[in-house]
Amino acid sequence: MMDLTSDISELPKVGPIFANKFQKLGINTLEDLLYHVPSRYLDYSNITTISHLRSGEIATIHAKIVSLKNIYSKRGLKMQIGSVEDSTGKVAVLWFNQPFLIKTLYPGRLVSLSGKVGFFNRRLSLTSPDYELMVEEGTETMHTGRFVPIYPETSGFSSKLIRRKMYDAYSMTKIEEYLPENILKKNKLIGFKNALEFVHFPKDLKEAEIGRERLAFNELLNLELRSLIRKNNWQKNKLAHKLELDNKLLDKFTKNLPFKLTESQNKVIKEILTDLKGGIPMNRLLEGDVGSGKTVVAAAGMFAAFASGFQSIIMAPTQILANQHYQTLKKIFDKFNLRISLITGASKKIEIGRSDIYIGTHSLIHSKVNFKEVALVVIDEQHRFGVEQRKHLIKKSGTPHVLTMTATPIPRTVALTSYGDMDLSILIDMPVGRQKVTTWVVPEEKRPSAYEWINKQIKSSNSQAFIVCPLIEDSETETLADVKSVTSEFARLKKTFTKLNLGLLHGRLKTEEKERVLKDFKNGNIDILVTTPVVEVGIDIPNATIMVIEAGERFGLAGLHQLRGRVGRGISKSYCLLFTNVHSGKAYTRLKAMEKTYSGFELSELDLKLRGPGEIFGTAQSGFPELKIASWNNYELIKASRQAAQEISANLTKFPWVKNRIIDNIKQ
Repeated sequence: MMDLTSDISELPKVGPIFANKFQKLGINTLEDLLYHVPSRYLDYSNITTISHLRSGEIATIHAKIVSLKNIYSKRGLKMQIGSVEDSTGKVAVLWFNQPFLIKTLYPGRLVSLSGKVGFFNRRLSLTSPDYELMVEEGTETMHTGRFVPIYPETSGFSSKLIRRKMYDAYSMTKIEEYLPENILKKNKLIGFKNALEFVHFPKDLKEAEIGRERLAFNELLNLELRSLIRKNNWQKNKLAHKLELDNKLLDKFTKNLPFKLTESQNKVIKEILTDLKGGIPMNRLLEGDVGSGKTVVAAAGMFAAFASGFQSIIMAPTQILANQHYQTLKKIFDKFNLRISLITGASKKIEIGRSDIYIGTHSLIHSKVNFKEVALVVIDEQHRFGVEQRKHLIKKSGTPHVLTMTATPIPRTVALTSYGDMDLSILIDMPVGRQKVTTWVVPEEKRPSAYEWINKQIKSSNSQAFIVCPLIEDSETETLADVKSVTSEFARLKKTFTKLNLGLLHGRLKTEEKERVLKDFKNGNIDILVTTPVVEVGIDIPNATIMVIEAGERFGLAGLHQLRGRVGRGISKSYCLLFTNVHSGKAYTRLKAMEKTYSGFELSELDLKLRGPGEIFGTAQSGFPELKIASWNNYELIKASRQAAQEISANLTKFPWVKNRIIDNIKQ
């Protein structure tokens, strides 16, 4: 017997080629294989005799091959035609383009055949049935005569092969229950071994669903435990600096702001200040919609550090955003004697003097900044800040408080589970004066009139526009052939808007070139900026009032919402135009939702229901785990797994499996 941690290559007849195929499916151990659950099932459970076959039904028969031969149709199609018989009669069988079958299914062989019953040449027949050789009548079948699982596959590695290996793994692996009886009873869950049997060898769909529920619980429980253990590990770190907060000075800071804080800004600032005067390092995630005022909330924390005689660092994903934070914080702290330094690639080699706030990209943690005096680190766009970078903050001399911010709307279940190691703060309201952007879904036939409207709008109100395209260069692949590239669209639009100045921006431009284009746009030298979604994060052009998004159906709602948030930042009425060729289906439903919904959180929940997290977050936001079995929409199961994780983590000595399964594999 093997155990769950055994390598996949320990299974019989799994050599280097098969092992490589398994790895492509993310399967390295027997546990990985057993958790590789079916995407669907074929109901081949109706086992009958030939005389009872009826056209249109899906059935399984056990019969002997009478004949099978290769023939060619008039069109040159190779077919395998023959007949099979049992004690009740004969029926025709037919396959296409599988000439090797005549060597396997020769006369006299006993087979189990499953498939749809129909007619061929006016004769009742089974067309392209799944087949399985049988030693004798009554032999247990794996690929026919039951609910047959269909698995996620890879090239040259079919469900049939996976089923065989799954059977070997299940029958040869020592599978022990590791959850206590009280948790299983409380959540109405079956045993672990039974769950695997029900999922991979179910008698019916209900049984498969019961098994899947237990495996989904396991998956969510592991995530929740990882988060709780990470949180405990973080809280064990030595705090670099405990802050003594001067409430009068902090009140003076908020009163001197050029605007009134929202209710949720005040609430979140209190949460942050409570953490800062505590004895353990803060690890808080600040979620806020585009334009909700996250930077001023972070500034309150930085001011608290300054008032206690310590420094702060703010790290942004790009130099463009770092520069924007620099400009914003200079305005916020205009009436206070704070020294603010912007550290870019060009200044890395310069000896850095004393500052109260350092601003730069994530490379700051490798710079000459002396972290000994840093009490607070602010990280913008959490999902782009990796595990290895976070380790650099944990020092023997002490760990600073950490505040991470994201404008990416995260569904609540995903946030609480994926970021369970962090305390969560959310800005739910918008600052006074922040207007809603009018959004229209624009069909292709209205493109000319839309361009006329854009032209008039820019000229009459002296405003500016973004036109966002999904790709940099024209794609030769058929699926993306209709998506406009930013380069060809830029050339075409120059002919359309002949009396306006157009600029081009995309991720492959050098940093200096990007900054030059953005500076020209900000200064009003460019009327229309044709760009890729590189503008999604952090570009603030108050004079821009029009956002045009090409092939809107190819973006997730979170991405569309963030792009829309690039306009409506000034005092003028702003608009978002979503061009699309799609007129129905889920993609169209998503686009129409943009016309009515202005909350990023509401849109993220809708996107989760329509598309799932894998497509919402994509590779750019790979910090979000992709669930293989569970669903982010199963709120009750997520809640139950969180409660179980809290119960287990409160007394880890009772659960030695946590060390092997979770703690030994965890990354801080």
